[in-house]
Amino acid sequence: MIPIAPFSTARLPRILFGAGSIGTVPAEALAFGNRALIVTGERSFRAGPHWEPLLAGLARAGIAWQGLAIAGEPSPETIDAAVDRFRGQGIAVVIGIGGGSTLDAAKAIAGLLPHQHSVLEHLEGIGPERPYPGPSLPLIAVPTTAGTGSEATKNAVLSRIGRDGFKKSFRDEALIARAAIVDPDLLASCPQEIIAANGMDAFTQLLESYTSTKANVLTDALAWSGLQAFAESFFPAWTGDDRAAAGRSGLAYAALISGICLAQTGLGAVHGLASPLGAYFPIPHGVCCGTLVAAATDVNIRALQDRLPDSAALAKYAAVGELIAGASGLGQSGGVQALIETLQAWTDRLALPRLAAFGVAREDVERLVAGSRGSSMRTNPLVLTDEEVGTIIMTRL
Repeated sequence: MIPIAPFSTARLPRILFGAGSIGTVPAEALAFGNRALIVTGERSFRAGPHWEPLLAGLARAGIAWQGLAIAGEPSPETIDAAVDRFRGQGIAVVIGIGGGSTLDAAKAIAGLLPHQHSVLEHLEGIGPERPYPGPSLPLIAVPTTAGTGSEATKNAVLSRIGRDGFKKSFRDEALIARAAIVDPDLLASCPQEIIAANGMDAFTQLLESYTSTKANVLTDALAWSGLQAFAESFFPAWTGDDRAAAGRSGLAYAALISGICLAQTGLGAVHGLASPLGAYFPIPHGVCCGTLVAAATDVNIRALQDRLPDSAALAKYAAVGELIAGASGLGQSGGVQALIETLQAWTDRLALPRLAAFGVAREDVERLVAGSRGSSMRTNPLVLTDEEVGTIIMTRL
């Protein structure tokens, strides 16, 4: 018997999962007070079928609310302006409802409303990087897409887009939502391209968590559960066939688990590159992950076979290859080849755009490689050379 290696876990939110669970928002919010700030995306949720019932439920619970709509990916200036606007207004709880960017914004706003600091004081790699003192206002996170898993993480990703831009995290365990309410019914109105991009982000997070150098026995079990759910659910959810409702449920679960896992293990090369790509170019995060994951997995596997042939990550890649290819008994060599081929086929089937469609050019490769060496790259299954990282980019130009 091999003893289980030591591990630790970060705090998780209280999780309420299931169709119709958005109806629990008023009761969950009332536990923290009767004045809420609701942070949503710019249009889609407020124009959909769940907005008015939510407001009616808040009214019945005696909760007064103010609203804030976030357009696109939040910048530090967006967060600071929102905090200035709502500070001192007696907000007791922040309710974030939307995709990953909206939840990240809600997380940062909840964290800073009790304080006098600009978010730039705490942003990793930007400014003084002062420790966040806490506490945060209570946050209820309600994802309306299935991708980032932000409802379960401790970081809020903020961006400035442009040649000298950045994509950095405000990160602290005090920022973790008090409750994550995951309702698969909210995915029903997602366009097919959003299901594709965000779903591939969730898959990438599961794969990178599973093969991370910080993976442990607990995260392995969770990540495998999420990968199984993804393999069964993604294409029914994407195609909208007669299994779509069950597909949305499984996909929402897979995305939630991806957030739980990445919070414990870190990620890998795809997310290492997604940071500078998303900062310098207008590439949606899910699209970035989806278009890179096949190429990055290929490079990782070949580097491991060359330099670390006994790495446990190779056996994990092979197991995932058998899972998503619907095959068994392929062995390690056959399993990793099935993984690469299946991911390449998915890239084509989902029509994931190449990087050049967003203005990325050959002359950008060097600075993108340099910008990729952040926290995600440090938990990749092995250290990739600059040439190997550049190959990932060049493969998808």
